[in-house]
Amino acid sequence: MIRGIRGATTVSENTSELIIENTKKLIEEMAELNSVHPEDIASVMISATADIDADFPAKSLRMIEGWKYVPVMCMRELDVNNSLERCIRIMMTVNTTLTQHAIQHVYHNEAIKLRPDLLS
Repeated sequence: MIRGIRGATTVSENTSELIIENTKKLIEEMAELNSVHPEDIASVMISATADIDADFPAKSLRMIEGWKYVPVMCMRELDVNNSLERCIRIMMTVNTTLTQHAIQHVYHNEAIKLRPDLLS
């Protein structure tokens, strides 16, 4: 079965270091909590709000050992009034035997406000 794993984080400042560090941490936790290995991943889509432009969040994926061939794409998040600032969202599409209810979505920093219903 193919399932989507959601994740999001924010950065306190628009710096390359924080963008890469926070995105990498989020991806690693998403994979760990859902027992995802690189060969299980169909693709990873990463969006960022317009106020993040110091670096590509997708670069962080390439820093994870074994993830060299995982398809990844960065895109701009919709610019909606009063939306969360400096936010990076991830949709990881994976092959898994987990049920949809068993998938553990991950939200860090200010992004926990996006889906409090999914936090345990």
